[in-house]
Amino acid sequence: MQAVPKKKSYGLVRLGKRSVLTLGADLTRELKLTDGDLLELCVQDGKIILEPKKVIPADQEWFWTKEWQTAEKEAQAEIDAGLTK
Repeated sequence: MQAVPKKKSYGLVRLGKRSVLTLGADLTRELKLTDGDLLELCVQDGKIILEPKKVIPADQEWFWTKEWQTAEKEAQAEIDAGLTK
């Protein structure tokens, strides 16, 4: 049986002028968020979910393809095993 994640409250937030939400310092510190970070907003079962996101520049997308990451892991395994000079 899968464990249900505990819900942790960070208090209430108020929707301000221009629909601005201010997140508390405790939450931003725990999630290591800084000014300008992007959050994806989703609605699921009537609940608002904010998920931190990072944007990959288009000219760097190749590095994050499945094929390239597989090759990176193989190369790192060879380095860790001392098979390189």
